[in-house]
Amino acid sequence: MIRSNFHTHTTYCDGKNSAEEMVLAAIENGMHALGFSTHSYTSRDLTYCIRKEKIADYIKEINELKEKYKDKIRIYCGSELDVISDMDREGFDYFLGAVHYIDIDGKLLTVDGSGDEQKRDADKYFGGDMLSYAEAYYEMTKKIADLPEVGFIAHFDLVTKFNENYELFDEKDPRYVKAWQDAALHLIKMGIPFEINTGAISRKKRTTPYPRREIADFIKEHGGTFIMTSDCHDKDFLLCHFEESDKIYEGIEVLDFEDLLRK
Repeated sequence: MIRSNFHTHTTYCDGKNSAEEMVLAAIENGMHALGFSTHSYTSRDLTYCIRKEKIADYIKEINELKEKYKDKIRIYCGSELDVISDMDREGFDYFLGAVHYIDIDGKLLTVDGSGDEQKRDADKYFGGDMLSYAEAYYEMTKKIADLPEVGFIAHFDLVTKFNENYELFDEKDPRYVKAWQDAALHLIKMGIPFEINTGAISRKKRTTPYPRREIADFIKEHGGTFIMTSDCHDKDFLLCHFEESDKIYEGIEVLDFEDLLRK
């Protein structure tokens, strides 16, 4: 089982714990590496991301923790870079590319707020067609390819966060399948890993990770690779569901992102 995590949020954005609390929990869990990935500053939505005036403090604190705990764990300073982010890229060790919104003529629709919010936005902007909503989401994910600095792709099928039992739309519908396949093929060309993400399990939004196994199989068959993260917002869930996920994705190699960073 992988004993590192490179998708970690703290009180600098929407996490529950301080950076040092996360480090101490990682050491207690026997982890060899911890990557912090604060939500990048996005001037169009300040509700969840790091504040612009806090970016320098964040980088400084993570670098201080690197030094303080260097004999116990390797620490990296990263950011979850949304495609709409206008944050300066200086001072970070790595980035993960992510989509949390659909952009409709400048209006941002939050994808991971709630199922009711998804349905409301589909009704208002897509004539009630949830498949059109999902198609628009995957068009947004293609924009990750415009971020050459990112090291891996976060929660590829985040649009299904509230759809584990197909409450909102049928994930076997040919339109949906074509949408995610087109996006996956586009992003595979970047040559960076996709993320197996267990975060929604710890937050009790799902019982299985992103992406669905059939999506992971398609990505693997077309040359894509994977890492595993917990998308951690709470120190008690740094390695959430990693062991169980190894079984879910049996036959799919999971890389250690630190090995890729150190090449």
